[in-house]
Amino acid sequence: MKLTVYHDGQYWVGVLEELVGRKLRAVRYLFGSEPYDYDVLSFVNKQMLSYISQANANIEVKVPIRPSNPKRLEREAAKETGKVGISTFAQEAIKKDYATRKSGQLVASKQRREELDMHKRVIKI
Repeated sequence: MKLTVYHDGQYWVGVLEELVGRKLRAVRYLFGSEPYDYDVLSFVNKQMLSYISQANANIEVKVPIRPSNPKRLEREAAKETGKVGISTFAQEAIKKDYATRKSGQLVASKQRREELDMHKRVIKI
């Protein structure tokens, strides 16, 4: 339910709208000259429900579907597919470069260890 109070040029008017499913009911209520806050509150607490129940005409309306944020949709799709991480080509290139350097360092350190083991064996004999 939604109550909108506005000035129509001569009087203060309240428009009460109720959306049930896809049906909209609306009622106009005339407050008169500038209403005080307690006048509006009194209307909301005491008379509003009886006025909206008097509305006979229901208009079918299309409820707009608010589009989702495309970045959020992309993140959710990535989570579902399990593909989270690289988002740009530069980041992918850096990651591949890091992986090749790491594998090269592993091979080099393995060779150094083998050489040290060979030197230790030679010294012991």
